Amino acid sequence: MSAKHPIIAITGSSGAGTTSVMRTFEQIFRRENVNAAYIEGDSFHRYDRAEMKAKMAEALAAGNRHFSHFGPESNLFPELEALFREYGETGRGKRRKYLHDEGEAAPYKQPPGTFTAWEDLPADTDLLFYEGLHGAVAADGVDVSKHPDLLIGVVPVINLEWIQKLHRDRSMRGYSTEAVTDTILRRMPDYINYITPQFSRTHINFQRVPTVDTSNPFIARLIPTPDESLLVIRFANPRGIDFPYLLSMLHDSFMSRANTIVVPGGKMDLAMQTILTPMIWRLMERKKQAASR
Repeated sequence: MSAKHPIIAITGSSGAGTTSVMRTFEQIFRRENVNAAYIEGDSFHRYDRAEMKAKMAEALAAGNRHFSHFGPESNLFPELEALFREYGETGRGKRRKYLHDEGEAAPYKQPPGTFTAWEDLPADTDLLFYEGLHGAVAADGVDVSKHPDLLIGVVPVINLEWIQKLHRDRSMRGYSTEAVTDTILRRMPDYINYITPQFSRTHINFQRVPTVDTSNPFIARLIPTPDESLLVIRFANPRGIDFPYLLSMLHDSFMSRANTIVVPGGKMDLAMQTILTPMIWRLMERKKQAASR
């Protein structure tokens, strides 16, 4: 953690909805004139698309049916922690991009599924913003979670997460239901060991809970809409959180525990804006005070 060079990290599994939360932060940064350095979690995978496919084949031939993007063998966890540490100390570091599709790859004149070269972060940024799978990972002597000043988990209930992943991978990537199901099964041990534990290290978790039947996610035709959901917001440390104010701003909300507020799903963006904006104000004020010393 760093007063002069704060770090915000959003962590969540594939299909969890971290990209939507990132857009909310982008709105806040734009409105509050915050200059953020963006880090994509996918850029800290160890292998590009072709290399990963080959490594998966090697693992399968060796009897390992659970090699995945979620585990330490296929990610640069030490390098990610080193970036967070360096940025917190100096406001500097290096990043690269993972080019998901033709549209992202075209400006770089590279094939999709590859990485760009490492480059220096922009100078004089206000904070570092990470969005990806491993913003709170701790494994094999590496602890990324101790560096962010604001650490947020995006955690739909598991069946909803699977529905979102199934719909995304089928519609946007052309995968079959069977192929997506195989991916979910292959990733499960790493999901349990490296993804789920992160949500006990976060400062805030946003968990969307559907109010419609999602008991068999593999046959669901539609993703439950926000209005068909509740948003459960858990604060690791509720001290300083003005719950009466939040309840007055977020109509039809209620508290289910002393550190938990439940909000109608359609108010997700408003809830995030209301909760996160003051937190960013405090980070920027602390940064200003640290710089003046």
